[in-house]
Amino acid sequence: MNIQSKRPQVRDRAGFTIVELMVSLVVFGVVMTAALSFLQVQNLGFRKGLDYMSSTQTLRYAVGTLEQDIQTAGTNLVPGQPEVVYAGSDVMAFNTDYGTRTRIDPFAVFFDPDLEDRVGLTWVASRREVIPGTGFPYPDTTYLNGAGLPGPAETLIFFFSPDEETPRSDDFALYRQVNAEEPQLVARNLLRVEGQPFFRYMKDSDTGVDSIPDDVLPIAHTVPVHESPADTGVVALVDSIRGVRVTLAATNGRPGEDERISEVTRIVRMPNMGFGMLDICGSKPILGTGLAVDVDLDIGGGAVVTLNWGPSTDDGQGENDIVRYVIWRRLAGEDWEEPYLSIPAGEDAYIYRDEDLVVGETYEYGLAAQDCTPTLSNMTAAPPVVIPIT
Repeated sequence: MNIQSKRPQVRDRAGFTIVELMVSLVVFGVVMTAALSFLQVQNLGFRKGLDYMSSTQTLRYAVGTLEQDIQTAGTNLVPGQPEVVYAGSDVMAFNTDYGTRTRIDPFAVFFDPDLEDRVGLTWVASRREVIPGTGFPYPDTTYLNGAGLPGPAETLIFFFSPDEETPRSDDFALYRQVNAEEPQLVARNLLRVEGQPFFRYMKDSDTGVDSIPDDVLPIAHTVPVHESPADTGVVALVDSIRGVRVTLAATNGRPGEDERISEVTRIVRMPNMGFGMLDICGSKPILGTGLAVDVDLDIGGGAVVTLNWGPSTDDGQGENDIVRYVIWRRLAGEDWEEPYLSIPAGEDAYIYRDEDLVVGETYEYGLAAQDCTPTLSNMTAAPPVVIPIT
């Protein structure tokens, strides 16, 4: 028997020819080129979108800040205090009770417990300084409330200044200043829209709302006391402002062909303008009773000052228009600053316990009633209180 060896059968396996490989590489290259081109176009579009977004966001923030503040102009002013101080094409100054650190204050726009005393008050005449970007000094009068103290309103100033920190020579930075404090930067990379001022002012007229002509700007409240006999005619033009048209552009800050510019125009209404002091609630409040002050030691060894007073003659009786009681506190020998606290009216008797004290210091307290106009009564001051050292 012959045993024949069996050899495995080997099949022919064809590979890629050089031609097929070259064709494959060419096709792959075409596909990759198209994909990279598509990604490049997408990336370019994304960058352009970011550039436009950058300029748009700058505009939104700048205009939003202007709108938020300007529409509060005229809030909680004291008699004789002007609403708009200065109105120019690139500078605007106005008075408003924008911020307070007094708890339960129903008249200020915002509550900020960290607000410094010198910021949250009327800009007194002793601090008379020139409004930035102008030659106009303000104020020439200290505007006092019914208690004989500087009123609660601040002077807010917005001004555009050439920006020297960017490559462009025609762009501006927008600044915000409170009273005589250091200006704070709001936004930069801002541009004028061709033929348009940054600020244009709207006023009421017999035919509707008209613009104050640009060629008469700037205008300022040159009469010290608002609504006085001298505050009439041409000098009272600044008092007729009822709104501001804001027009500006913003660049993304990139050079050459990568630069993107956005523009915006918006009218900011000023709803508190032209009302003056309300008098529908009656006469100036009368506190009626004095302020009693006692100091005691609490269980923990600290000191507590207790304030006691009775209701005003118009609290629950008389004109019945008392809204709150305002308390001041100061260290002996210092000036009265912004009120320390306010207490809602409507009680038969009032007690407040002050525990935020420093041992060894001497404190003085003042009290006034405020009606709905809002007008304050004369302030009653209590005798000094010495905090004992335990």
